[in-house]
Amino acid sequence: MSTLINWLIARSITHRLAVVGMTLAVVVAGLWSFATLTTDAFPDLTPNQVVVMTTAAGLSPVEAEQELSYPMEIAMLGLPGATDVRSIAKAGLSVVTVTFEDDVDFYEARAQVQQRMLDAVMQLPPGAEPMLGPPATAMGEIFQYLVERDSTASDTLSLIDLTNLQEYTIKPLLRTIPGVAGVNAWGGMPQQFQVNADPNKLSGFALTLHDLEVALANNNANFGGGYIEDRGERLTLRGLGRVVDTTDLANIVIATHGSTPIRIRDVATVSLTSQLRYGAVTRNGSGEALSAVVLMLKGANGREVVDRVNARLLEIAPLLPKGVHIRPFYNQGDVVERTTRTVFRNLIEGALLVIAILFLFLRNVRASLLTASVIPLSLLVAFIAMKRFGLSANLMSLGALDFGLIVDASVVMVENFVRRLHDPKNADVDRSMLLQRAAFEVGRPIVFGVAIIIAVYVPIFTLQGIEGRMFRPMAFTVCAAVLGSLLLALTYIPAVASFVFSKSAETNEKIANEHTDARWFVWVRSRYANWLQSALRHPVVVVSGAVTVLAVALASVPFLGTEFMPKLDEGYLLIETRRIPSTALGEGVNVSAEVERTLKRFPEVASVVTNLGRPHEATETMALNQADVYITLAPKSQWREHNLEALIPRMDSALAEIPGLDYDFS
Repeated sequence: MSTLINWLIARSITHRLAVVGMTLAVVVAGLWSFATLTTDAFPDLTPNQVVVMTTAAGLSPVEAEQELSYPMEIAMLGLPGATDVRSIAKAGLSVVTVTFEDDVDFYEARAQVQQRMLDAVMQLPPGAEPMLGPPATAMGEIFQYLVERDSTASDTLSLIDLTNLQEYTIKPLLRTIPGVAGVNAWGGMPQQFQVNADPNKLSGFALTLHDLEVALANNNANFGGGYIEDRGERLTLRGLGRVVDTTDLANIVIATHGSTPIRIRDVATVSLTSQLRYGAVTRNGSGEALSAVVLMLKGANGREVVDRVNARLLEIAPLLPKGVHIRPFYNQGDVVERTTRTVFRNLIEGALLVIAILFLFLRNVRASLLTASVIPLSLLVAFIAMKRFGLSANLMSLGALDFGLIVDASVVMVENFVRRLHDPKNADVDRSMLLQRAAFEVGRPIVFGVAIIIAVYVPIFTLQGIEGRMFRPMAFTVCAAVLGSLLLALTYIPAVASFVFSKSAETNEKIANEHTDARWFVWVRSRYANWLQSALRHPVVVVSGAVTVLAVALASVPFLGTEFMPKLDEGYLLIETRRIPSTALGEGVNVSAEVERTLKRFPEVASVVTNLGRPHEATETMALNQADVYITLAPKSQWREHNLEALIPRMDSALAEIPGLDYDFS
């Protein structure tokens, strides 16, 4: 080991220009990796899973469990790499979740699930429609917005019109954005043509509901009729039979009595209305609205996707009817930006503090700057490793970086250089050889010191499940930075030191004055020498004291507070509300409006949006008695309270006045 370390140091000094060139290459690669690195607020803790959603109108939760969930679960058993299959059933809905091991490719898992899903289709009841969930995770809801109408459009545009606008104009344009896995609408009124038959009229014409259904199906289709040739031209024949409005539906012929056609309008009424709804959206206590959530593709860069969504919304705005606009009410990009800014500000402050301490103790500008340069270089090495292995920059992966660990090896190396160079005995020794011998002296201890640090993090790499997804990126980033600092200490530091501490450079400074120990340092060193001698004379007392401190520390562990994730203020507040399970949609809308009016009385609240029940595509399985209340907070200058911890109890007291409401703050 020592031979290899010494060989590396010697080659670095001999080929110092090559080392500098490779360092510049690392800088370029590191800056590119940093610029393209995926940025998140937190690491994605969602398991590697694929969701199968099956809808079948009219089924109760029990029937959905028996006729939809059970056949689909059986079909999913035994998939290679699968660890768990579970399901949840709601009225007319079954959601089966297949969880895979972390090392299984996500899209390979989706392909396997899709194949098994097709195998299970034959066992499902008629009308059941299974589909894969979007290729996103639970933390992929990065952007939510409202499609609103102002006073100029309120008389002409209904919720059905807004829903059609969302589904056929806004959604397709957002789906084309790179990194967007899907766009799911919530609330509004999905359009439906309803034919309401009159049983007395049907029986009067000797017709049944089946006759009505067959007539609708047969008369709502286009078909081809081949072609004809006329005067040297080929003309394609088309049969146009699709209905476009209620009038077309009403004029469909069901049967004839003699020569008299019996049309749908003769036995039923046709109307344009909404489908059966399993969710709704309200905002600011002013009635129903339509919202949508943009889902980010798993593994995409959240910050870039949000920027693309904002840019696309600006392009969509001119396409909307007069009086209609899109208003975002949740933007995860703001969270990522604030988190990233906080993390990097802390990193810069920590780096400056380390540089100041280095200068305070080394008392040599060149030595301090040389040692401090290892900090950004080690970070760039870590960014390269993170980019290579697909890790994101977030509060956990970057927040655990310790600059003391990063510069430790370089401090030892540079301090030994300074000590050897300013020893009068070495005045006539060749500088390159002196630096090489000084590096040889500390090379092996440096490597073993860093190896001990790495060994501390090795157990973290063995964590599995959600703990592994949470802490492995942190351990990987720290180890990559520390290993990068070790490589720099053995190559970059000796090579650059041969330039920095050259004979000509040394004569440009008053070396003797610069490296004279300060009085405070002499005093500290003398005090330490006295304490060390005292400790060596009384080893039993010192060891007993250490054991006592250890025992007290272990005894205090049960009394320490614990939390799995650090607290992060997103600038938003979420309240999860619940009512009795039998709550109807209309009653849920009324209660949600009352909740919003209550919250709007607080000056700290800028706006309130409530998502009640489930969206159009059942990526959420909330029932009609459940709702998520999104609160956008006003600027802190408008707050009466100083912090969120003081605001929540006041909101709690106000919401407690609403009967039959349970809620949780998040």
